[in-house]
This record gives sequence, structure tokens and C-alpha cells, in this order.
Amino acid sequence: MTTKIILGDISVDVLKKDIKNVHLSVYPPSGRVRISAPLRMNLDTIRLFAISKLRWIRQQQRKIIAQDREPPREFIERESHYVWGRRYLLKVIEKEAPPEVKLKHSQLVLRIRPRSPEEKRQQVLDDWYRAQLKTAVVPLIAKWEPLMGVKVSRLFVQRMKTKWGSCTSKAGSIRLNTELARKPPECLEYIVVHEMVHILEPTHNARFTQLMDQYMPDWKYYREMLNRLPVRHENWWY
Repeated sequence: MTTKIILGDISVDVLKKDIKNVHLSVYPPSGRVRISAPLRMNLDTIRLFAISKLRWIRQQQRKIIAQDREPPREFIERESHYVWGRRYLLKVIEKEAPPEVKLKHSQLVLRIRPRSPEEKRQQVLDDWYRAQLKTAVVPLIAKWEPLMGVKVSRLFVQRMKTKWGSCTSKAGSIRLNTELARKPPECLEYIVVHEMVHILEPTHNARFTQLMDQYMPDWKYYREMLNRLPVRHENWWY
């Protein structure tokens, strides 16, 4: 069950779960705030925690609201699409053959059966982006595992509406957003390192920052790069 805390002009959704630590999140597109808290924590303690994070919450909301949004995609001829940070124009070829996606010079070529609806075109492209990301991330994990002394037990690649990635530290598993295949490769590597560091340190505390500084000294630059790039135009809910 979700409870609301009102802090001036900020509304915070509080969800109690069977977890050990408090998690604070601010979500696109409107800067909605949620706190996931352990079952044992009372509402007054959660309120004090939220008050202590008000400055951070407002900073995150300003960033989210200021971030550019891509126009809605219709998956039509000469529409702009991005692959690894580069812009391509969509070329649609209707043919009675299995769907296929290829990069050709400055074009993203989509072969699709005639009269396929927009939803089918989107599904084919989403599947292609997922495959591109899986191919790119495997060598990155292999590169960083010996450097960090950790082991990624499982990798999940999926469309995520509110995060670039996540990590289940005890299981050593990480999840990555398929949208990363649209961003520059440096952004993907930053997110991979970020999530792998969470295997060592589950929270965003001082130790986490220290580890990020140790393994990837320029990580804040890549984080800002990712935050400046336009994100998918849609309503993100949780």
C-alpha cells in the first residue's frame, strides 16, 4: 500500500517493502518522487529522511524537467533514429519476407511485411536494439570483471521506463535499458561500471563514489553526457 507525504510543494509516495535499506527515486517525466522503505520504519522517520533529501530531490526534478524529449516515433520513411549516438534516417522496405534491420551508410533500413502496423515496426526495431546492446555489453563485462574483482552472474537487457540500469547485488545480476543502444558507447560503459560497482556497494554512499572514482575517474562527465541527451517521448510511470 502506498502512503503520501506532503513536504510543501513536493508530494512523496511512500511504499513499504520487505527490504533492508531506504531507496529514494525521482522519476521522469514530471519529477515524481517515491521512497521505498523497510517495513519496520515508521512514517515519522521516513518523513525526516525525505526532509533531509529535499535539496537533492529539487535538483533532480530540475534536471528531469529540463531534459529534452524526443518527438513521438511513427516508424515512417526518413524518420530520425539514433544508434550508438549517431543519427540515421529510417528506410522502410515492405517485402513478403521475415523482418530485418540493417545499418547502411546513413540509413537504418527496416524490412517489414506489407501493411505491418506501427506496433509491429516498433517491436522489430526494439528487438534489434536489444540484440545490439547484448552484443556490445558482453565484452564490456568481460573487460571490467577482472579489473573490479567481481562476477556478473546474470545479465538482463530490457526496455526500462525509469532507469538506465539496475543491480541485484546479492545475486550479482544487472539489468540494462535497451535505450542505451541509442546513446554513445561511452554512456553504456559508464552504466555497466555503475551497476557492477553496486555488486560491491549496493547504495549510493561515499564508498560507492570512491569506487567509481577509482575505476572510472571520468564517470561524472559521462553521467552528465547521458543526462543531457534527449530521452524517449512517453509518460513514465512506476
